[in-house]
Amino acid sequence: MKDDETYRQRAEILKALAHPTRLWMVDRLAQGEECVCQFVEAAGVDFSTISKHLAVLKRVGIVEDERRGKQVFYRLQAPCVVGFFHCVDAVLREETTSECALCQQREETNELA
Repeated sequence: MKDDETYRQRAEILKALAHPTRLWMVDRLAQGEECVCQFVEAAGVDFSTISKHLAVLKRVGIVEDERRGKQVFYRLQAPCVVGFFHCVDAVLREETTSECALCQQREETNELA
């Protein structure tokens, strides 16, 4: 069995991912590196907000950065996280499928009544 520290570290990584903007950033970085300015432009939010989100992802080792002149570029340091997203998406599809099946069963029951 794993020790408590391992579970605490896992929780920190999951907490870092637990924000829609950061999930969006990781999806974009899965396509290749991006400059902070590209995130600012695409998200339509200020530079400091984007920087804070990227700092959270960097702190837990999901992304890494590289300064080039005045610009900072980010890339995935842990591209395996994209596989986790595929798993989450599969669960969501299954949940949606299950919900649709349940609704259909209810409709059929109501029609028979």
